[in-house]
Amino acid sequence: MARTKEFDPEAALQSALELFWRRGYEATSVTDLVEHLGIGRASLYATFGSKHELYLKAMDRYAEMRDPILLAELSQPGPTLPAVRAVVRRFAAEAASPERRQNGCFVTNTAAELAPHDPAAARRVEISWEHLETPLHSALVRAQAQGELPEDRDPRALARMLLVLMQGIRIVGKASNDPARVRDAAEQALALLD
Repeated sequence: MARTKEFDPEAALQSALELFWRRGYEATSVTDLVEHLGIGRASLYATFGSKHELYLKAMDRYAEMRDPILLAELSQPGPTLPAVRAVVRRFAAEAASPERRQNGCFVTNTAAELAPHDPAAARRVEISWEHLETPLHSALVRAQAQGELPEDRDPRALARMLLVLMQGIRIVGKASNDPARVRDAAEQALALLD
């Protein structure tokens, strides 16, 4: 007769996400995971596979948590540019907040730590960036159609610029003690939408 799991895999995955997010992939050992999750090594492997597989599942969980929020913010009816500005300002505020500064952005951290040499992690980073760029692009196309964005602006190029800015904001926000640095950069970028 098979034993039933003595832990909640969803809660364990969330806990692993938080540990990886705080410490990074390389700095988190399997022993750290076992201790943090409060499960046995065999249970960890049986449920999640290797440390790398668990990390990728944690990335997927992070995307499940973040992507719908962004899509909802940028898909509201009515004027579109205020929503785009609000998203960029939220990224800057989060990057400068003491709680978020410590961990940074899980995707940005992964891009810096693993993407250059880990194809599976790099794919997830690219997917995450697409899930940010695509709604930004759609919102900017709508803004242009509604007369909010000048006709001579390229919505795709602006969406890409905002994506790169927002990811850079996450890195600078994590390392800088000066919240004005990310706030000022965000405001300068948003001025390009006028």
